[in-house]
Amino acid sequence: MDRIIGIDYGRKRVGVAVSDPLGIFASALDTVQSAKIMDYLKKYAENENVIRFVIGYPVNMDGAPSEAAKDVDVFLKQLSKAFPDVPVTLEDERFTSVLAHRAMIDGGMKAKDRMNKESVDKISAAIILQSYMDRMAGHDPAPAAERTFIPQTLSSKVSKKRRKR
Repeated sequence: MDRIIGIDYGRKRVGVAVSDPLGIFASALDTVQSAKIMDYLKKYAENENVIRFVIGYPVNMDGAPSEAAKDVDVFLKQLSKAFPDVPVTLEDERFTSVLAHRAMIDGGMKAKDRMNKESVDKISAAIILQSYMDRMAGHDPAPAAERTFIPQTLSSKVSKKRRKR
C-alpha cells in the first residue's frame, strides 16, 4: 500500500509519522535515534510502498532557514542517496512542538507523560505530515511532485492568535 512518511528530524531523535493508504490521515509512528533513521526507513520501505517523504524544515520567523536547517540538509542528502526515486517535500515546522504539546493536553495526556520528548517528536512529525496532506487536499494547482513548499503565512497567523490572548 502507498504511504507518505512525515519526518521531524533532530540531532538526537527523529519523529516519524505515516499516512493512511488513501493519504488522508497522518498517524504518529515512532521516534528513532538520528543515527539509526536510515536503517529504520529502509526496513519500513521493505514492507510498505513509500511514495513521498515530507520533511519538517526549520525556519526562523522571517522565513529564512534556522541554524538547525544545516542538520536537516545533511539528512536530506543521505535520504536522496538512500531513496533516489522517492520525492521529498519540505514543510515548515515552525510551532509543531507547540502544537504537539497542545494536542497532548487536549487529548488528556498527563503532565508526566507530556514530558517525554519522544512523544513530542512523533506527534510533531504527524502534524507536519497532516499539514502537507491537508494542503494537497485543497487542490493546490501546482503538482506535488514539482514543488517544495515552505509557507510564509504561518508565522503571522500564529502571532495574531497569541496577541489576542
